[in-house]
Amino acid sequence: MANPVPMAEIWRGAFLESVHHGHAVICDESGQIVQAWGDPHAVVLPRSSSKMLQALPLVESGAADAFGLGQEQLALACASHQGAAIHTDRVRAWLDHIGKSDDDFRCGAQEPSDKDAREALIRGFEQPCQYHNNCSGKHSGFLTLTRHLGAGPEYVDPSHPVQAACLEAFEDVTGATSPGFGIDGCSAPNHATTLHGMARAMAFFAAAEEGQGARASAAARLRNAMVAYPELVAGEGRACTELMRAMNGRVALKTGAEAFFIAIIPERKLGVALKITDGTTRGAECAIAAILVKLGLLEADHPATLKRMNTPIRNWNGIETGALRPASALL
Repeated sequence: MANPVPMAEIWRGAFLESVHHGHAVICDESGQIVQAWGDPHAVVLPRSSSKMLQALPLVESGAADAFGLGQEQLALACASHQGAAIHTDRVRAWLDHIGKSDDDFRCGAQEPSDKDAREALIRGFEQPCQYHNNCSGKHSGFLTLTRHLGAGPEYVDPSHPVQAACLEAFEDVTGATSPGFGIDGCSAPNHATTLHGMARAMAFFAAAEEGQGARASAAARLRNAMVAYPELVAGEGRACTELMRAMNGRVALKTGAEAFFIAIIPERKLGVALKITDGTTRGAECAIAAILVKLGLLEADHPATLKRMNTPIRNWNGIETGALRPASALL
């Protein structure tokens, strides 16, 4: 088993102060590894980077079409949004459309990370609701599928038909039996796989086209929704949104908690999965940016890139004290 390798570095002046180690895999549509760093067989919890996989049953079951869901809803089903009005207004309308309410969610209330939304709650002496939860789009998809299947209300239970469908889809597109699951921040099961398995799944999404079968058609629709509405997948100022915009919709990106990141590259039919082992977001954002630059998909001097790679670090006086840089292995 290979050890994690340096992927992002913090320099202070001439001194290497900190290093973020990790693993990454680029996979082609046949499931073969094109390039890898660290251990491609490392078992990982992909966290929110697996939301597209969890949304597959929503589309391929016919539930999305039965309830007239469009690209905005499909993008939200894959989202880790920040609770801005553009997110919560759509989630609430989705709930109304399927005859459900905030009380039907099982994701838990979360204070929005969007500054305007958070301050509006404070000014109104209001508490956050479950629709503010960054995973409320995914859970709206779960509720829609629950209604379509006529299943019970506890849709996050691992034995529930919704979660059984998610596991079947997850294992199919990763190409491996999951060794188990952890409970995610939104209370849904999050299944483990290898880093190679996640990259294989992302390559499946990259190569998928509508009309190739229910699963491939679902994958293509979800991927296309993400790149059509990058602002719904994350939000203003967030890496997923800004980097997708920087690449003009050529790549779908999705972060996951504890420094996971994936990329779906349709024009190359490639999938990328990476994990920074210390769980630090800045390391994952720097590493995914470096890989996308290496592949010729992201401009190294684009402002969205420079926020996350070769990024100056300044102190409170505005003095440049160092930089966040990709490690040499990624260059």
